[in-house]
Amino acid sequence: MRLKLVQIVVAALVAVAAFAPRAAAQNPDSMMPEDSAAKAKQILRDLINARGGAGYTEAREGECHGNRAQFGHNGAITGYVGFTDFRQYPDKERLEYTAKSHNLKSIINTVIGVEGLDWSHAGIIIAVYNGDRGWTLDRSGITELPVTSISEFQEQVKRNIDNVLRVRLKEPGWTYRFGGSDTVDLKEVDWVELTDSEERAFRLAVDHNTHLLVRSVVTTNNEETRERDDDVTIYTNYQLKDTVWTPMQVTKDHNGRRASQFFYDTCRYNPGFPSDFFDKTSLSKQGGDATIKKSKNGASN
Repeated sequence: MRLKLVQIVVAALVAVAAFAPRAAAQNPDSMMPEDSAAKAKQILRDLINARGGAGYTEAREGECHGNRAQFGHNGAITGYVGFTDFRQYPDKERLEYTAKSHNLKSIINTVIGVEGLDWSHAGIIIAVYNGDRGWTLDRSGITELPVTSISEFQEQVKRNIDNVLRVRLKEPGWTYRFGGSDTVDLKEVDWVELTDSEERAFRLAVDHNTHLLVRSVVTTNNEETRERDDDVTIYTNYQLKDTVWTPMQVTKDHNGRRASQFFYDTCRYNPGFPSDFFDKTSLSKQGGDATIKKSKNGASN
């Protein structure tokens, strides 16, 4: 009996000794900085591979259709609007909004950040961003986007997680840290903490089993309030679209408040946009087509 008890104790001690180094290695506070950075980079490599590897990193164009839900300050939904989002990474985007109700134009004004927009004769509002330039097309025609809207877009480009993973991590000045393991949205995740050269802080929660991104938190300095802003994005309903595993539902919170939700119906990658698709000339053509269509419709009445 005593011998059996001794054997059990010895076996337990061996198990604890074998587990202790592993447990210590998983504690981010006890890891050496270079080990923490190496583990963070490995998690990021697993994440990129899970999204599609080269099929993900080489997808420089994207086109998604769906609906956007916008939320008010009280957390209630203020309305839905249909949209198509065309992107050419890293800094070109074309957003086309459609809605049957003109009451939703206030949502568009909030989304684009420009007051007074109204549905065009074709029933759409378009915003085009191209680096440091931008334009809108609505009922009144083509208008240059204000400097504030362009600055906000450029900041969003730097915060965009797809841009970070595909392009920005190649820039100098990044720091990497393993942030530990946790349970987020009922999933076991590993946290990766990143800081860029301009002190934007990124925290990525990566599913421990699928290696897909569950949640991202981007923390930045607010120059107006002198406080830190937290922008949280939640990624769900991953589906394989072309060569990319794509979250078909994306939820965004700002400083603890629900801001918007995106429900994608379809997505495709590298469709091959026309060379002027993100330029003012494309809007001139679209505006002309809308005018011609309206004239024909008017003539037939």
